[in-house]
Amino acid sequence: MNLYLRYFDRETLVTNVDDAIDFLASIPEIGMNDDLADDIRDYAASDVYYPKRYKVRPRVYFIVIKTEAANMNDFKQKKALRPGGAAAEHREMVAPALSRLNQEREGWYEGALDFKRVVMIPSTGKHEYRDTHFVAQVKAASGLDCYNRIVEHLRGRVDSRSQFPSAKGKNFKFKFLGLCK
Repeated sequence: MNLYLRYFDRETLVTNVDDAIDFLASIPEIGMNDDLADDIRDYAASDVYYPKRYKVRPRVYFIVIKTEAANMNDFKQKKALRPGGAAAEHREMVAPALSRLNQEREGWYEGALDFKRVVMIPSTGKHEYRDTHFVAQVKAASGLDCYNRIVEHLRGRVDSRSQFPSAKGKNFKFKFLGLCK
């Protein structure tokens, strides 16, 4: 595993952490210290493949990227991309959740929705957003249909300024309860 480092127009591709630390120590603005060196060693040893950026001063960073590239030219031409990488693992985790949401399965669903509801404060006459948890059991064809039926029900009963989350987000959960009788 090699490391690519860049600070403005200064860049390098190194084969080990000590070379990376030497490169950063040669740049006076970065102010290399033991804590920063330890953090870079931890990043290099970890399973994380996302680029890591370090703050030098406000709005000024240097970046460290793990790569399989053998030289700078391969890195620049993106020839050493990880074939399964963290992005692919993330897609594999997300894809089943989305496919489960769209899976056609007629029956009863229990859907739970957390949304921002607009309510009036009686003492002041002003309105405010309140986090509201709503749970309902509905007859639907899929998880997405369950979401749509719950939101349609709520839209007619709450202030029109209320904000509903996406069906794909973490604020909507559902489970299949069973077939319709």
